[in-house]
Amino acid sequence: MNHPDTFLWEENIPGGCHWSGIVRRGTTLRLMDVTGGANAAVLFFNQEEKLERYNMADTLKSQHTFRLTKGHACHSDMGRIFCCITADTAGWHDTVCGMSDAELVHRKYGTGRYQELRNKMFRSGLDGMLIELGKWGLGMRDVVSNINFFSKVTASSSGKLTFHPGSSKANDYVNLSFEMDTLMVLSAAPHPLDPAQTYQPGAIRLTAFATPLSVIEECAHIPENVRGMQNTRHLYGCHGGAA
Repeated sequence: MNHPDTFLWEENIPGGCHWSGIVRRGTTLRLMDVTGGANAAVLFFNQEEKLERYNMADTLKSQHTFRLTKGHACHSDMGRIFCCITADTAGWHDTVCGMSDAELVHRKYGTGRYQELRNKMFRSGLDGMLIELGKWGLGMRDVVSNINFFSKVTASSSGKLTFHPGSSKANDYVNLSFEMDTLMVLSAAPHPLDPAQTYQPGAIRLTAFATPLSVIEECAHIPENVRGMQNTRHLYGCHGGAA
């Protein structure tokens, strides 16, 4: 059995690239913004039944929030919890703006083809997400509203959205402590509202370690999260729950 803080694995995702993998319950995955200004578009799916996936609306309304940060949980559309945010140095993660597509990238940055640029080609968030989803038998119909980790977007009283460049600094990180065996899909292309004039997506570092017992109940101050964690533990035949 893994002891708390036991290092499991680490992987670097270059800016503009993409990644997917299974993160087991009892594991904490640290996402780090390596150089500052990165964006990590992320979706979650139940590894055993991929029709169960991250639900933006339930996540926000159950926690009375527009952003995600430490103490929040990521809810599924079945009333369960994928993961809790148990540490966060960035402090604000966008939940509503979605991903860039090829047309947006071409309009903002011009043409950056693989033939000329090789691995520095201009990739969109959606294209990267679809490549990874395809590895697991999923596709366009499985693309739902995603989380954009390390991106800060605020809304005015009239509903105007404003992107805040430089909100995330080099080595900022967010810890996701998983309650469910989860298929996580990540695309590191620029945020769709990023005003940068050149295509310069930041790299993401992933570090996995065993979840320390001391942080498991980090999200338990919100009643809806308590119920969600109980539902998740029942899925695995566990009778313990947050108090």
